[in-house]
Amino acid sequence: MVITRINAFALTLLLSAAPLAAQEPLQDQPAPSEDDSESFRLMEEGARTFFRGLMGEMEPAIEGLQGMTEQMRLALRDFVTEMGPAFRDLMTEVEDWSVYAAPEILPNGDILIRRREPLDPVPEDEPDAEIEPNPDTGEIEL
Repeated sequence: MVITRINAFALTLLLSAAPLAAQEPLQDQPAPSEDDSESFRLMEEGARTFFRGLMGEMEPAIEGLQGMTEQMRLALRDFVTEMGPAFRDLMTEVEDWSVYAAPEILPNGDILIRRREPLDPVPEDEPDAEIEPNPDTGEIEL
């Protein structure tokens, strides 16, 4: 695909140079001589040779990129297959992402996502509800 783009670029460059040679001479300048058309032909051939060499030099790198993109495509597909359901669940849990700051990675490796503005605190004049153990088991449910 990249080689096709390089070929298209080279073709465009060569075709854009062709109208320059086809222009009629200006009145103050003499008509192009045989030497001028030979010079243009040599320049055109030099440009073709240059682009052929450039394409030959770039071909191994382009082939390497194609292999790497295939590996990345497979890895991305696996990532989406594994993480897609969890990400979908996360998106349904969080109503508005704009209320959160960017994630922070703590020195111990934990990831912390803080709210930009804290929630309204519970008024201090309201007493905490009394925690009573379950009468059947005596356990406190957290």
